[in-house]
This record gives sequence, structure tokens and C-alpha cells, in this order.
Amino acid sequence: MIVTLQWNNVALSLLLFSSIGCLSKNIPEAPVSTDVGWFEDVTHSANVSFEHVRGRTIRYWFPEIMSGGAAWFDFDGDGYMDLYLVQGGELKPGEDARPGNHLLHNLGDGTFADVTELSGTGDTGYGMGVAAGDFDDDGDIDLYVTNVGPNVLYRNNGNGTFSNVSQSAGVDHAGWGTSAAFIDYDLDGYLDLYVVNYVIWSPEQEISCFAGGNQRDYCQPENYKAPATDVLYHNNGDGTFTDVTRSAGIARARGNGLGITTGDFDGDGHIDLYVANDGNPNQLWMNRGDGTFVDRALPLGSALNRQGMAEAGMGVVAVDVENDGDLDLFMTHLREETNTLYLNTNGVFEDATIRVGLAVPSISYTGFGVGFADFDLDGLLDIYIANGRVGKTLAPLGKDPFGEPNQIFRGLPSMRFEEIRKVGEEAVRDIQTSRAAAFADYDNDGDVDVIVVNNGGPARLLQNQAPRHGEWISFRVVDRFHRVAVGAMLGVWVSGRVWWLPVETAFSYQSSNDPRVHFGLGPAVRVDSVEVVWPGGIRERFGPFEPGHLFLLGEGNGLKP
Repeated sequence: MIVTLQWNNVALSLLLFSSIGCLSKNIPEAPVSTDVGWFEDVTHSANVSFEHVRGRTIRYWFPEIMSGGAAWFDFDGDGYMDLYLVQGGELKPGEDARPGNHLLHNLGDGTFADVTELSGTGDTGYGMGVAAGDFDDDGDIDLYVTNVGPNVLYRNNGNGTFSNVSQSAGVDHAGWGTSAAFIDYDLDGYLDLYVVNYVIWSPEQEISCFAGGNQRDYCQPENYKAPATDVLYHNNGDGTFTDVTRSAGIARARGNGLGITTGDFDGDGHIDLYVANDGNPNQLWMNRGDGTFVDRALPLGSALNRQGMAEAGMGVVAVDVENDGDLDLFMTHLREETNTLYLNTNGVFEDATIRVGLAVPSISYTGFGVGFADFDLDGLLDIYIANGRVGKTLAPLGKDPFGEPNQIFRGLPSMRFEEIRKVGEEAVRDIQTSRAAAFADYDNDGDVDVIVVNNGGPARLLQNQAPRHGEWISFRVVDRFHRVAVGAMLGVWVSGRVWWLPVETAFSYQSSNDPRVHFGLGPAVRVDSVEVVWPGGIRERFGPFEPGHLFLLGEGNGLKP
């Protein structure tokens, strides 16, 4: 089958531009700064050596352009975030062995050592993404790798090695997995597993697509007409999982799923799931608390954008932009669409992208990985977005026909954002086909750093060098089962002001992130108290605290507010 490919529908694009123009007529565009000092590329000096392989022979098979995942996790419990990088390779069966994923041990001195062979984690499937979590409750963080083909669960043995327990655990799903998340959706003390699937695809089903000028190009997901069903696994507590996709209600919907984020979006004490779909309505799986879920994205306003259109959902993150104690949603999309910010008001979402100044700057780019953090410690959240095209253009920005610059946005008062544009040599080097962006304070210096995996290019470790405008404080948050309390919300109180952030590892694109919660505090010299809303809805207060340190908060060790 041959398809003439046109990545963007002209009529819809004109409608979108017209709508933005009408809605933002009286809204000033976001300001732009040319500060180049926020991140330093320390890939070489940190000994991070990883080159993603799109395919040794580029066949324009669809998975090639979507691959590239990353995870920050502390596999040896030494307090430093280690790094797992997901590889692509060759898709055609019977060809050369794929290069395999990499595990890099953080040595605590700013450098990493490759321990892939020693650890036994070098999976050679055609990799997409990765999730990290302690599924067997032994205190060690395990890994789940998504592939085009059977996924892999690595159990951490606690001695620097891992065992592949995918088949015995019952989680070796053989679809096209993308993002994944470990969550305890039924609060029984064991981490369950949600796996996002993209397209029902095989080499035998591949089709040929062409862009302008009759050039061979990658197809769109709708060319295949084969959206997939995600998978939900319930943890049995004995090292095995049960596929509850159908009984939990997840099988009621299909989509071209790419991104996932988690959190209690309606404040009922149960952890919910949000899936970003590529060209299909997004799904907001609300947890009913009885083992079942219902998709409420459409009635609650987070399935479609302001124009009522499904967008090309790639990466997604849940974050409290308004500091009002509930979770908002931000996701990245295809160029000639805007990235989208949905603000949560009493459980109902509104597309506020234009109002906060994030619409126009995203029109020209295709966003994938994304994260919010207070990079400059001024008390306002900033944004990092990893960009890279999925189709060719007649005017490429660099040597890579799919390369685009990544973007940084500084948070401003009154909930607006300022783009910080790189200039000179750094701007040219930044034009890559970026996919995963994972966030962690890998050097434990009190600010958030970024690893970016570039599809068909080198991974880049970006050390935060932003000018510091204040103090910081971080928290490691564990529940009554002594695990990372995924789904909890933290409110930090300083002189009557409050900042809210979730405990969240599964966000961005095919990524797992630092489980510690990091706050920039501006000029504050004391944190009066911290309020934790635990999964299940119980609230506790801790504190006071002195800025500039990492603290451990344990469920049951605080005071009722």
C-alpha cells in the first residue's frame, strides 16, 4: 500500500491559526530572552556515552522515528540517581544484533560508569520507553522496558544485578508499548503496572508513505487505522501480575497512546491515569476505588483542545500550575498544533494555553519530552520541552532532516511564561530529533538537571547552571509500606504562601523521573510547614524545615492538620 503523506491538514491548520488570532487579539505574546546560561552540556565530562540508533538501514518503518526512552532511578540505594537509556536498532527480523539498552551507575562525583553487562540489563528488543518502581516491595527499584515486541521486567536483585522475570511475572506483552507507569491503584501495598500501547504494527503490515516532492517519509498513525488498547496489570503480591485490562474497564477504549501521567485529579483519594493519544481523544481514567476505571476526559474537558480537536499527544505531565492544590495537565503536540495546558478547576479542565503565552511559541515545533521544575529557584515553575519532527520538511533546520531546537520557558508572575532562546554554537548543537527528556537532581546540588535522548543521535546530559534566585528544599516521600508515595501531593507553606507539587515519576515521554520532590523557594529562609495529602486522602503536617536540604517524610510520622 502506498500513501501520499501530508503531515498537517491545511484546512485545520488555518482554522487553528485563525482561532488563536481571534482569542489572543488582546493578549500580548510571551516575551523572549536570549539567556544562554541555564544548562551546560556535560555529557562528555560525565562519561555518558550513548548513541541512539534509529536503524542502521533507514526503511522509514514507523517505530524508527518514535524510539528513545530514559529513566532516573537509584538502583543501589546510595542516594544518587542512576540512569537507564533505551535503545532502538534494526527492526527487520534476522539482521544484525541490536546494540541494546545501557545502565549507567552514578558515581557521586559528577561522572557515570557503564554497568550494563555486569547488571544484566542490556535488553536488545527494539526499545521505546521505561518505568521504574519497586514492584516486589523488597526496597530495591526495578525496571520495566517497553518495546516493539515483548516488554521486559527487570527485577533488582539488590547486589548490582537484575533478573529478567518478564515471563514468570506475566507482563511480557508483545504489542508496541510506549510509556508505562507503576502505581498502587487499589492501595493494597503493591505497585500495579499500566502500559500504554501505540499502534497495532508489524513489519509485514508496514506501508509506504511519501511527503512533498515525492520523498519517502514516515507515515502517520492514522495511515494504519490500527489504534491499540492499553494494558493494566494488577500486582498479585507474589512476584506475578494479572492482566485486568478488561475487568477494570480499560479495554473499553483504544487510542494511539504515547504519554502517561498519574495523580488524584478529582481529589477523592484514588490515583487516576491520564493518557495522551496521538491524533485520538485523550483518556482520563478515573479510579472508582473498586478496581474499575471510567474514561471521563471528554465530559471533564481534557480529551480535546479549545477548538474541539484531538491533537497529536506525545509527552504529558501533571503539575499544579496555579498552586491551588489540584493537578493541571500539560502536553506536547505536533508542529502546527499548539502544546496544550489544561487548568483544573474543581475537577473540570479548561484549555488555557493561549492565556499563559504557550500557544504561539509551540506552533513551529513537534514536542515530545516535557517537564516542569523551578530551574532557577525563584519560586516559579519553569518548563523544558524536547522537540523533534516526525516527518520531513522542505526547509530542514540542520543536518538532521527531523531536527528541531528544544525549548526552555521561564515562569513569570501572574502565571505566564517567557521563552529563553539559545544563541550561537549552543543553538546549532541543540537541533536534534529529541524524544525522551527525564528530570532529576543527579548531582544532589539542589537544582533539577535533564537527560535528553535524541532519536538517531547522542544522548545529552544537561547540568543545571541557571542563575539561582533563591533557596531550595527537597523531599523523599514514602508511604506506610515504605515505598515512594506515588500520587501524594505536597504543599510547602512559607509565610502564608503555598506551593503544591505531586510525587510523580511517570511523566514526559517514555520516561521515568527522580521520585524526590524539589521546590524552589525564592528568598525564603524557613519553611513553616509541609502538608502531605497521602494516597487514600489522609492529610499530615510536618515541619518547620530549613531550606537547602533533602528531608524524608514518612506516612504516619506527622501531625493531622
